[in-house]
Amino acid sequence: MQRKPLTTAVAWALALALPPALAQKPASSPGTSPGISDSEVRIGVLTDLSGIYSDLSGSGSVLAAKMAIDDFKATGKPAFAIRLVSADHQNKPDIASTKARAWFDEDKVDMIVDLPASSASLAAVKLAKEKQRLVIVSSGASTRITNEDCTPTALHWTYDTYALATGTASAVLKRGGDSWYFITADYAGGRALEKDAADVVTAGGGKIVGRSTHPFPGSDFSSYLLAAQASKAKVIALANAGNDTTNTIKQAADFGITRKQTMAATLMFITDVHSLGLDKAQDMYLTEGFYWDLDEQTRAWSKRFHAVQKRMPTMAQAGVYSAVMHYLKSVQAAGSDDSMTAVKKMRELPVSDMFARNGKLREDGRMVHDMYLLQVKKPAESKYPWDYYHVRQVIPGDQAFLPLAKSTCAGVRKG
Repeated sequence: MQRKPLTTAVAWALALALPPALAQKPASSPGTSPGISDSEVRIGVLTDLSGIYSDLSGSGSVLAAKMAIDDFKATGKPAFAIRLVSADHQNKPDIASTKARAWFDEDKVDMIVDLPASSASLAAVKLAKEKQRLVIVSSGASTRITNEDCTPTALHWTYDTYALATGTASAVLKRGGDSWYFITADYAGGRALEKDAADVVTAGGGKIVGRSTHPFPGSDFSSYLLAAQASKAKVIALANAGNDTTNTIKQAADFGITRKQTMAATLMFITDVHSLGLDKAQDMYLTEGFYWDLDEQTRAWSKRFHAVQKRMPTMAQAGVYSAVMHYLKSVQAAGSDDSMTAVKKMRELPVSDMFARNGKLREDGRMVHDMYLLQVKKPAESKYPWDYYHVRQVIPGDQAFLPLAKSTCAGVRKG
């Protein structure tokens, strides 16, 4: 029988207030696990398998989800089977929505994870609200996911534009970078990155001297870089991601810009640094939610990942592992794969794994955890493969992410 959509108010009430027994799906058939539909939990990794974000998410995100499932099974015999499916949304919101709908309606997928490209993330969030199913965004960046477009069944796990842009902007501003020129990708995530960083700059006494907007994806950034060079801004800020970021930095080096003006990436991954090489990326500041070489726990997991993927994981891929693992633990503890019941349990349990040691899922869907201000090493400072970062600052989660008091999410209880 098809489920009837819930109003936003009723959905939030169920997610935050009702006991699990009132929020579960109809009782399972005789012989099946209580509260687990079809005695099977189905997880879909909806990602970019072939495009601009495939290095930072893609097949690595699928692998991370599989590792989480394998590790969960290894902790003991779960009371349900687990099925993993994956698909390429090509960074297009219509494809993301169509695939998610098919998964929810035909394949009975319980949870979708990853979702690079903010437009694709937001399309899936909207559909999940309609279908009362769960989505956990790891690779999408827009703060809209936990603000104006928040829903009871949409969680934002790894990073967002506020945490990334404010961490990097604050560091560069403190080091004398008080005039900024933005080169921004023309989509929701790019505009959000620019706004969040610009707010920090202006609040700290700096000024924005200009901006250029480029189509997504881009290839020739010469005109934007020349405009930024002519502006004489101390900082050229990149509000883009993936190949757009690496291509901009490569072309900036060709123009000799990096010797005269500071480049600041508001969204950059270790795979981008690897692609660029330390000679081009050296000294850049960036903010990430995970670094493989942080400690013994991150190194142990990352080496397992590297053995299969032949590269170290990005924060997005590590976030997929964490999200899937916490979801499965919560389903097991709740005894149900019903979305509202699972989310309620996910909020009750602390997030503790190699990705987040002190994580907590807030009522707006934001998973709060420490972030890291990093600086790319000079070539001579790197001692072994993938030894790319100095960890300059640990940013506590309650400082890294937008305070709940400032949230515009309709489900947040004010006062």
